[in-house]
Amino acid sequence: MAGFLNRQNNVPHYQKLHQTHDGLRTWQKARGRWMVPPFQYLLFGTFGCSMYMMVRMLLGHKTWFSKN
Repeated sequence: MAGFLNRQNNVPHYQKLHQTHDGLRTWQKARGRWMVPPFQYLLFGTFGCSMYMMVRMLLGHKTWFSKN
């Protein structure tokens, strides 16, 4: 338990970070700058691929690129 007693208090730093009115949303501050964009690329990429293949299936093509 001694490690918890002598630890630096980071609450004022994070409080100042999250309470500034800089136009960013809460998830974009701190870790969100590098965690959220890869998630969004993956999310929209898989959605786009799914929509592409749904349209191809509606047109009768069962593969990604060829007409068969």
